[in-house]
Amino acid sequence: MTTTTAATADRAALLAQFAPLFDRIADGAVERERTRTLPHEQVRWLAEAGFTAVTVPVDAGGSGASASDLFALLIRLAEADSNLPQLLRAHFSFVEELLLDDEVVRRDQWLERIALGDVFGNASHERSTATVGRLSTHLVPDGDGWRLHGEKHYSTGTIFADWTTVTAETPDGHVVGVTVPVHEEGVDVRDNWNGFGQRLTGSGTTRFDGVPVELWQLRAERGDRRTPLPAFLQTVLLASLAGVARAAARDAVAFVRSRTRHYQHGAGETATRDPLVQSVVGRIAADAVAAEALVLHAAQALDIARDAITSDVSDAGLLVEAAELRTIEVQQNVVELVLRATTTLFEVGGASATDRDRALDRHWRNARTLSSHNPLVFQQRIIGDHLINGADLQYFWATGEARLEK
Repeated sequence: MTTTTAATADRAALLAQFAPLFDRIADGAVERERTRTLPHEQVRWLAEAGFTAVTVPVDAGGSGASASDLFALLIRLAEADSNLPQLLRAHFSFVEELLLDDEVVRRDQWLERIALGDVFGNASHERSTATVGRLSTHLVPDGDGWRLHGEKHYSTGTIFADWTTVTAETPDGHVVGVTVPVHEEGVDVRDNWNGFGQRLTGSGTTRFDGVPVELWQLRAERGDRRTPLPAFLQTVLLASLAGVARAAARDAVAFVRSRTRHYQHGAGETATRDPLVQSVVGRIAADAVAAEALVLHAAQALDIARDAITSDVSDAGLLVEAAELRTIEVQQNVVELVLRATTTLFEVGGASATDRDRALDRHWRNARTLSSHNPLVFQQRIIGDHLINGADLQYFWATGEARLEK
């Protein structure tokens, strides 16, 4: 089975295909936020509609969409509910990894499972005492296989998934990726995410207590090998942010149109006729358009890098570096634009804009939470060091306790 994306679906057709589903998801977004109802049902809608297989090649049962097609769709999905693109981030990253590496064990079978609706979550980051670059989650030999032990925090999407991808250490200290069924005995997924934003992503704790693992479930970690996956993962977050800005612009218009009262010292008889209010809405809309354009600009570089790797071109490494650099440069501006838009939203009205039933605050809270991933201050330094001194880009990030020097 080939896995080329030569039969990439037309983006406009894909947007039209999924638009009714996105509208259906948007209809209940505020109520889910107010009641903290996790979107289990909505994830299944997306899987059953083929959205979770949109980048799977056509000959494997998917739509054959490019990376940039996917990000255009994720922006619209995030406009409907920004929790959903983030909770599917590990899923689409797993698909992308399969597309980039034709040596993954049972690759064709994984793609076929995804085409049939299987969803993949994430369990990589820990809150352990392990130092940076090391993991407490580990494999123990057990007959012809292993047993997986450990605890992961920020296991985004796993609570909604059929499978979860786990990073763990082998007995000889190597880091591997492990894919295990979420409903396997010994897997305990907890809904204990306590962040003030992106509250419905299921980014809680997952424990692994002697979960059986076979050879086919292991994947060698990429180590220092350059890959566009870090840029891909970051761009999912940027697409989520751009969608938040679109939602803020949409809700600003709806809020102003709904207002029957206005200020005595306003510049117009009604909010809809006030040029100052009109200007605020215009600024929010402009920021949303700019954020979306920047995300799609970064996505084009990912398309080029992916095609270079799958075609085995000689300068693929340079194109991967270009995609990584463009993504972290774009990140700086997308974050600024979206945080400004979601704050400016409250300038269109008085205290009624803070009404909890409207849940307009979710846009800023979600944007601020999404923006906290791979903090800008570290990315800015990396860009500057790279441009001035030719320092390598960081690609994959690790967290942990500092290794203290004696």
